[in-house]
Amino acid sequence: MGHGGVDFSRARERLVDLLAGQGISDPVVLSAMRRVERHRFVDSALATQAYEDTSLPIGLAQTISKPGVVARMLELLRAPSATLGQPLGRVLEIGTGCGYQAAVLSAMATEVYSMERLRGLHDKARDNLRPFRLANLHLLLGDGMVGYPKGAPYAAIIAAAGGEALPATWLDQLAMGGRLVAPVHQPGGRQALTVVDKTPSGLVQRFLEPVLFVPLKSGVA
Repeated sequence: MGHGGVDFSRARERLVDLLAGQGISDPVVLSAMRRVERHRFVDSALATQAYEDTSLPIGLAQTISKPGVVARMLELLRAPSATLGQPLGRVLEIGTGCGYQAAVLSAMATEVYSMERLRGLHDKARDNLRPFRLANLHLLLGDGMVGYPKGAPYAAIIAAAGGEALPATWLDQLAMGGRLVAPVHQPGGRQALTVVDKTPSGLVQRFLEPVLFVPLKSGVA
């Protein structure tokens, strides 16, 4: 049950059906999206909109990403593991935000390190996530552009902010055979969803559909 005893499970089922209709086919991603209660990560005034495929404000000029974009990025992130029939290993998330995607990741991966540079959001995510008691999720306040070397190497890295280029630190912290999914700025000021695979013969980068994320920034605020 959620806010004021409202049961959002049917709304969540409808959202998962919608995602499947959009082409999300990875059962592990759909199952994780079904399990995590998105309404617990937004203002109670917005709870009724939590299961629409829309981004919502979470304060500090930041937003919670559209479920469709979250599911798409997570499906891309998991694809190499899914191909091998293995669970997703250790993941680094850049940009915890309100903690929603971190919770979905924790349902899919063995371990999740999630970094947030804005103290206000880091604290909010911690409060949002506390009731879930996710033992495999570690929230870190720090500069995401530096990554988190202590947890490296990572099977997967995912970023919820887009820069001009991918920080070299992320690529260094990616395990061999690992995959990075992040928005990256393109010429003309647009952002594109980008997938980088670290292979024995080097980095393989692909640019996919246009997306819109907050800008990647350094430092802690």
